[in-house]
Amino acid sequence: MPPEKEKLSFKLIWKLLVETGDQFIDDKGLKMAAALSYYAAFSVGPLLMIVISIAGIVFGEDAARGEISRQITYLVGPDSAEMIESIIKGASNKTTGIIAGIVSIIFLILGSVGVFLELQESLNIIWGVELKPGRGLWGFIKNRLISFSMVIATGFLMMVSLLINSIIYLLYNYVNTYFDNILPASEAINIISSFIIITLLFAMIFKYLPDVIISWNYVWFGAVLTSILFAIGKYFIGLYLGNSTFSSTYGAAASLMIMFIWIYYSGIILFFGAEFTQVYRNRFSHTELQPDSDGIKITKVSELIKAYVDSQVKEKG
Repeated sequence: MPPEKEKLSFKLIWKLLVETGDQFIDDKGLKMAAALSYYAAFSVGPLLMIVISIAGIVFGEDAARGEISRQITYLVGPDSAEMIESIIKGASNKTTGIIAGIVSIIFLILGSVGVFLELQESLNIIWGVELKPGRGLWGFIKNRLISFSMVIATGFLMMVSLLINSIIYLLYNYVNTYFDNILPASEAINIISSFIIITLLFAMIFKYLPDVIISWNYVWFGAVLTSILFAIGKYFIGLYLGNSTFSSTYGAAASLMIMFIWIYYSGIILFFGAEFTQVYRNRFSHTELQPDSDGIKITKVSELIKAYVDSQVKEKG
C-alpha cells in the first residue's frame, strides 16, 4: 500500500524551496546559468529571426516583429531591446546566390539550436540523467531536431501571444464601454499575455528538453512557480539596473551588459524552477524517476559512498 500523500501547505512549500536551494547549489546552478548566457549571446539573433519568420507566416512579419519587440522591451527595457532588434536585423540581412542562401539558412538553424542544446544538458544534470553513449549519427541529428522543435514552438507561442493580445484588446474595449478605465489596456495586456507566454515556454522546456519521463501535473506546477519567481525577480532586477551606473561605467557597451545580466538572471530562475520541479516531483510521486529512451541515470559519487557505507554497516550488523 503506497504511503499517504503529503498535503500541500505553505510550510511544505517552504521546505521544498529550501531543499531546492540546496540542490541548486550542489548542481552548480549559477555556473550553468553563466554557460547558458554565453551560448544565448550567439543564439539570440538567429533564434529570434526564425521565431519572427514562423509567427510571420500567419500574422505577417511586421506584426510578429512588433510583438517580439514588445515582449523584449517589457522584459529588458527599451535600450537593450533596441540593441537586440539591431542583432535581429543583422541576422536577417539578405544574401545573394542560392549557395550563399542555403549556407546562411544552415548557420541560422545551427546558431538558434545552440542555446537549447546547452539548456538540455543542464536540465539533464538537474534530473540526474545523461544521454546514452554510442547513439551515433542518428542520435546526434535527433538531438538537434528536438532543439529545433523548441525554436519552432517558440514561434508558435508568439502567434498565440498575438492572438491573446487581440482577444484581450477586444474584451477590454467591450468592458470599457460599460466601465471606464478599469485598467490601462497596455498594462493589462503586458501582464496577462507575458505571464501566459512565459509559463507556456517554461512548461515546454521542463517537459520536453530533459531526457526523463515526467507528468504534466508536476510540469505545470513548476512552470507557474518559475513564472511567478521570474516576475518578482524582474521587478527587483529592474530596480537594480535603474539605479546602477552602467552607462557611465561601460559606455556604449552598457546595453550589451544589461542584456547579459538579464540572460544570466533568467537562467538562474529557469534552473531554480527546474530544480524545484524535480524536488516537487520526487516528493509527491510514488514511482521512481525513469529516463526516456535516449537517457540513462547518473549515479553520483555521494550515492555510491552511501551505498558502500550502508553495505558495510549491514555486514557488521
